[in-house]
Amino acid sequence: MDDQQFRKFGHEFIDWVADYFNNIESYPVLARVQPGEIKGALPSAPPESGESMEKIFADFKKTILPGMTHWQHPGWFAYFPANNSPASVLAEVLTAGLAAQCMIWQTSPAAAELEETVMGWLRDMIGLPASWSGVIQDTASTATLCSLLTAREVRTDFASNRSGVREPLTVYASTEAHSSVEKGIKIAGFGSENLRTIPVDETFAMIPDRLEEAIREDERRGRRPCAVVVTVGTTSSGAVDPLRPIGEICRRRGLWLHVDAAYAGTAAVLPEMRWLLDGAHLADSVVFNPHKWMLTNFDCSAYFVRDPGALIRTFEIHPEYLKTGKDAVVKNYRDWGIQLGRRFRALKLWFVIRSYGVEGIRSMVREHLRLARLFASRLEARPDFEILAPVILSLVCFRWNDGRKSGEELNALNKTLLERVNASGKVFLTHTSLNGRFVIRLVVGQRTTTERHVRQAWEIIAAEAGRLEA
Repeated sequence: MDDQQFRKFGHEFIDWVADYFNNIESYPVLARVQPGEIKGALPSAPPESGESMEKIFADFKKTILPGMTHWQHPGWFAYFPANNSPASVLAEVLTAGLAAQCMIWQTSPAAAELEETVMGWLRDMIGLPASWSGVIQDTASTATLCSLLTAREVRTDFASNRSGVREPLTVYASTEAHSSVEKGIKIAGFGSENLRTIPVDETFAMIPDRLEEAIREDERRGRRPCAVVVTVGTTSSGAVDPLRPIGEICRRRGLWLHVDAAYAGTAAVLPEMRWLLDGAHLADSVVFNPHKWMLTNFDCSAYFVRDPGALIRTFEIHPEYLKTGKDAVVKNYRDWGIQLGRRFRALKLWFVIRSYGVEGIRSMVREHLRLARLFASRLEARPDFEILAPVILSLVCFRWNDGRKSGEELNALNKTLLERVNASGKVFLTHTSLNGRFVIRLVVGQRTTTERHVRQAWEIIAAEAGRLEA
């Protein structure tokens, strides 16, 4: 492809993306294809000769696009948001064009120093201590693994990296913690048998007294408590573990404390929501994802640590071919995580924060919180619906219940309700299980979602519920 062709298709692709943003409501939110359908439409072998970009782009629109689920659709109420923005998309174009490998300062000084700067901005935006340092990881799962590995090394005086884990180290998280905690525990060598799941209260938040009981029991049995993972905004219900009392337990007993605020952390940009991270100064690490609710394309996970020295000592390695004369006076982020190779993720975050400003981001989050409360008010006004978890953020957990069905019947009927709602193509919601009950989840978080879309979701849900009763 020569320069002229590149310009031609570059303009065409940007025009297509702009049209996609404008027309996204014309697509069904959830892809309407069957397993194997896309694969069956693709050639089984690669082309021997290069094909024209016209043909490739035509096949993208004909074959690939129908198999895409549209996460940026304003009717996206599933899982958690993964919102983007024009500013972030444009920054990704520049990132791809530069194609920089940002593993150490020397390989792109601007990338390293911009990352240091924007992580300082984010730290201040959500109210973490000014002495903390941050690094961009790909996902919260990776950040949690980094935290667990650092906790392991600190607890064993950095002996585990040399000789492996020689004694049982226990890790504690609530029964509602994200699955990445257990995965990280397995990868880090703790062993899944050494994960202690702590009961939750009626709001689905960890019970601090039960945590302390579990720690005491492990100590009595000769095991060595190592780390606690607190969740601020659990996946199923958006519950917030009581960070301050748990942090005080960890400080008193010398345990590492990691805060998983992957979804909810963005809400802390609001002064009135800063309570979410009350007690964060007692933690050792905190993660939240700008790629969920802060207008930044996946992937971009903000990981903050109280002691960067412990993080670096856990991961640093010094092959001769990576040594430079500037290592003593710069931050080489390859030593701040698992990966050696690193994308220039800070650029899109910089574009987003500058484009919207802190107040612009706050305005979006406030509106999403308002819309979630609006939806909850519709449920509260109907005797045949019930809210099954506190509405703390932009997630609402609910089910239809006419008061005459058994638990199993209600589970089956709500599963049917969810399937019918999603079949409309206008909205997409997902489910979870809370105390054995099938629960429908609606989470507001897409950049383009407005009150009209939330009202439309309610109208579809209410209409389908009426058909259940008919």
